[in-house]
Amino acid sequence: MEAKKTDPADQPRWLSDEEQRTWRAYLHATTLLEDHLDRQLQRDAGMPHIYYALLIQLSEAPRRRLRMTVLAQQTKITRSRLSHAIARLERNGWVRREDCASDRRGQNAVLTDEGYEVLRQTAPGHVAAVRSAIFDRLTPEQVARLGEICAIVAEGLQPEGADLPWLR
Repeated sequence: MEAKKTDPADQPRWLSDEEQRTWRAYLHATTLLEDHLDRQLQRDAGMPHIYYALLIQLSEAPRRRLRMTVLAQQTKITRSRLSHAIARLERNGWVRREDCASDRRGQNAVLTDEGYEVLRQTAPGHVAAVRSAIFDRLTPEQVARLGEICAIVAEGLQPEGADLPWLR
C-alpha cells in the first residue's frame, strides 16, 4: 500500500514566536480591559459594559430609539441576548420597548429620561477608565496605529454576506 502524501497547503500555518507573543498579549490585554471596564461600570452604575453600550447606542439614535434588530447589529450581540438585556434595562426603568409603527412585527428600544440621566452621570467615569487604560498610555502615533489595526481586523471579520449571529 502506498503511503498517502500530504500536501503542504493542507498543513496548519502555525504562529511564529513573535505572532504567538502578540496574540497572547492581545488576549491578555483585552481580557483585562473588559474586566476593568465592567468593574468600573458595576461600581458606578450597577451595570455590565454591554448594557452601557446599549444605552450609548440608544442615546445617539434619533429620538433615542432604535429597532431591536438594528440595536443587535450595532452592538454585535444576538437577538436573544439583546432581548434579555433590554428586559433587565426595562426593569431598571432605563429603557422601554415600543411597537414599531412601520412594521407590526418589529419593536423599538427607547432610552427613557431616567436611562439618559444614568448614562449622563456614568459617562465621565467610564471615559476616565477608558482614557487611563488605553489612551493615556499611548503616543498619538500609537493611537493612530491601534485604530488602523482594529479597523483592518474588524473589516476582515465581517465580510459582505457573512453569517454573523447578530444578523440572523
